[in-house]
Amino acid sequence: MFLRVARHTNNLQEIENFYVDVLGFERLGGFENHNNYDGVFIGKSGLDWHFEFTQSDVQTKHSFDEDDITVLYPKTVENYNELIKKVIHYGISIIESTNPFWNENGKMIQDPDGYRIVISPLKAVISEIE
Repeated sequence: MFLRVARHTNNLQEIENFYVDVLGFERLGGFENHNNYDGVFIGKSGLDWHFEFTQSDVQTKHSFDEDDITVLYPKTVENYNELIKKVIHYGISIIESTNPFWNENGKMIQDPDGYRIVISPLKAVISEIE
């Protein structure tokens, strides 16, 4: 099975810059003016999933709560530390999670649309222990 997580945005370029430049994903492709939609596919080459972000003339109104999150697990503790340094370098605020588990096991940030993302070292720590 393949997975595409699709989301509409009012800030396509800003979203692309955030996910590629800050979080380290790759721009896998994109399209312009496809039935009045522009879009970009972002992920990691060779994997069975990616994000799709689209923008059109229709303004999006995001509706989510504080527990709607995407969790990213860097593969190594070193990757985790590098990513957190990059987040701080770009001036992105680390925010408090409503769920205490994520405060203890990662760092929460928001993308340009306000969606919450947790960067967690849990999988890296477990794999380095094994």
